[in-house]
Amino acid sequence: MSGTVTPADTERLTRRGMRLAQFTVAYNVIEGAVAITAGLLAGLVSVVGFGIDSAIESIAGVLVALRLSARLRHGVADEAKERRALRMVALTFFLLAAYVTFEGIRSLVEGEAPESSPVAIVLLAASVIVMPVLAAAKKRVALALGGDQLILADAAETRICVLLSISTLLAVGLFQITGAAWLDPVAGFVIALFAIHEGREAWEGELVEGQDDAN
Repeated sequence: MSGTVTPADTERLTRRGMRLAQFTVAYNVIEGAVAITAGLLAGLVSVVGFGIDSAIESIAGVLVALRLSARLRHGVADEAKERRALRMVALTFFLLAAYVTFEGIRSLVEGEAPESSPVAIVLLAASVIVMPVLAAAKKRVALALGGDQLILADAAETRICVLLSISTLLAVGLFQITGAAWLDPVAGFVIALFAIHEGREAWEGELVEGQDDAN
């Protein structure tokens, strides 16, 4: 980003980042509860994984909101604490990857055939609409603050939710058309790869790289 960010701009942008994190928490608590319930009832591994991702994103949102709130109170970022928070966010990526991989393998080995779930499809479709807007808003705030790693990590977590929404929606939709049960766990494996990649970057504090698509 070019140009000078004044203290007033920094405070305004930090408050915006905090509000986005708070919205993320509220939205994902509801989304996660619905997804996990619908996924368990239908036996859809990817939908349950999606719900757990929503819970993880809520945890990440709480961490980010707390750190941004502390910035506003003290007028300066505590680098050590924010670094720890960033690594905790990274761990949530790895947790998601481990879960969907384990459940996907179990589903393939046991040959489970999931059922259809209209509720899951509606929820996933809504996420495909809402989450890209939210991720883009977080990224704009982060880049306006000079590439804020904490908010970039939060945006990356939301981006994973977008990918998971699309992948899961395609898998569930194609399953209902073709009856191919393997599509569900394979969708989870694809997301696990994305989660590991984003988790590594968050851990190393390199999320600012690869953000060239931001406006």
